[in-house]
Amino acid sequence: MKTRLLGSLEVSEMGFGTMSFASTYGASPDEGEAIRVIRGAFDIGVTFFDTAEAYGPFTNEVLVGKALGPVRDKVVIATKFGWNIDLETGERRPGLNSRPDHVKRATEGMLKRLGVETIDLLYQHRVDPDVPIEDVAGAVKDMIADGKVKHFGLSEAAASTITRAHLVQPVTAIQSEYSLWTREPEPEILPLCEELGIGFVPWSPLGAGFLTGKVDASTEFESSDFRQNSPRFAKDAISANQQLVDLIKEFAKDKDATPAQIALAWLLGRTPWIVPIPGTRRLERVVENIGAAAISLTPAEATELDQRSAEIEVRGARLPEAVLQYSYR
Repeated sequence: MKTRLLGSLEVSEMGFGTMSFASTYGASPDEGEAIRVIRGAFDIGVTFFDTAEAYGPFTNEVLVGKALGPVRDKVVIATKFGWNIDLETGERRPGLNSRPDHVKRATEGMLKRLGVETIDLLYQHRVDPDVPIEDVAGAVKDMIADGKVKHFGLSEAAASTITRAHLVQPVTAIQSEYSLWTREPEPEILPLCEELGIGFVPWSPLGAGFLTGKVDASTEFESSDFRQNSPRFAKDAISANQQLVDLIKEFAKDKDATPAQIALAWLLGRTPWIVPIPGTRRLERVVENIGAAAISLTPAEATELDQRSAEIEVRGARLPEAVLQYSYR
C-alpha cells in the first residue's frame, strides 16, 4: 500500500479504526477474532491504527496492544483522551476532562494498556471548554519532551481552536467526521489544515455503514448499537437519505466497484494528506476498503459526484445531541 503524510508522520494511505470492536455497534466480537482482523489488516498493508481510551472504556486499547504487539515497530498507533473517565475504575462520568494533570495520568494508563513506550499520535478526543486549549497543548508538549508521545492531534475541533493549539505545540493531524454525507470540515477545517501543513483523518468515512448500501429502512440495530438512537438512522431518515446511496451506486456500477470503495476513493482524491480510517469487524471488508485506493475518479467524475451529492439534503443530525454538543469548539 502507498503511504501518505499527516504533517511529518508517514502512515498507510488507508488506516483502520478499531472502535467497532468495543460494543459501539452491538455486542463485541470474540477477542481472538478481533485480533485476527486487526493483524490481518496489517498483513495486507495497513500501518495506521486508531483507538481511544473511551472505547470500552479501556478495553479497546488493550485489544489493540495485544494485536499489534508483535509488529509494534512497523505500525503507527493513535489513541485519544478527553472524556471524563475515572482513571482507576473506567467509569464514565458526565462531560469532558482535559485538565493537564488528568491528561498526563490518562496517558500513563494508555501506555500500559497498549504495551508501548511511546504513543505515536495522541489526540484530544473532544475540546474541553473548561480548559484553555493552550494548557492542553502544553501538557502534550511536555509529554513529547519526555518521550511518551510523538505527535499531537485534535478531534472535532473548531478552526480557531486548532490555530491556538498549533502555536503552542504543532498539530500533526485533525480527526473529524467527514464523508459524502458529512461535509462540515470543508469550509474552514480543510483549508486551515492545508495552510498549516496538518493532516486530516476522516472518521466514519462510510457513514457508519450507511454509504456501503447495506443499510435500509428495514435494518434492525441491536439496542447497544449507537445507530439505534442516532437521528440519521431513524427509519424516515434512512428512507430519505437513500438517494445519496443510489447516487454512489451509479458511480460504483460504472467503475465496477462497490459503493464503499467509491465513497473512500472520493475521500482519497480530495487531497494527498487525507487518510480515512474505516472500521469493520470483518477481514473481507478490510480487503474491500483497501481496494478503494486502486480506484481513480477522473476530475470530471469527482466533480460530478461532489456536486450531485452536495445537492442532496441529508436528513437527520449526524450524532445524538448529547454527543454532538461537544463538536467544533
